[in-house]
Amino acid sequence: MNPNLLEATHEYWHKLNELEAAYQRGEVTLEEVDARVEALMAELGRSRRAAFSDFFSGVRRLWEEQREAIVGVLGLGVLTYGWLVVR
Repeated sequence: MNPNLLEATHEYWHKLNELEAAYQRGEVTLEEVDARVEALMAELGRSRRAAFSDFFSGVRRLWEEQREAIVGVLGLGVLTYGWLVVR
């Protein structure tokens, strides 16, 4: 499962808006709001860490599998840049 950071952020704001509406209606106290916001922030933080971890593990896997190709393309890029500068 790939974590979707944009969807997690959207859900966070949706829950936050619902909490604000409940507070405006007087259904929750300020202390409850503080506790729920802290829990929502922790949940978003876990989603963010999972998304970044997934991204970096993908980059690491790509590097391990395609190291020669990446180095070759970078080498060609450097040689092309040098040729354009000297020319």
